Amino acid sequence: MRSMTQKYFYVVDHFIPFPSSEYGGMWIVIAKDDNECFDLISTEDNNQYSIHYNKLRENVIKAPKFALLDEYDSGIIDSFTT
Repeated sequence: MRSMTQKYFYVVDHFIPFPSSEYGGMWIVIAKDDNECFDLISTEDNNQYSIHYNKLRENVIKAPKFALLDEYDSGIIDSFTT
């Protein structure tokens, strides 16, 4: 029998205010923990947030997260980025 790993539904809001940056976004992610959520967002193709990784990690930790009852694959479900 396969053991089920607890997964969470994250809503990560990460906007860097002007004048530091004009970039940001919101990600809907399924991940097993904060580290996996951060890794999924920070390695996304065309990610221009590398100079703001510390703030991104902080925003992942503070993001609303909801425990999922069923087993799901980890990944970015949806995103809106500027």
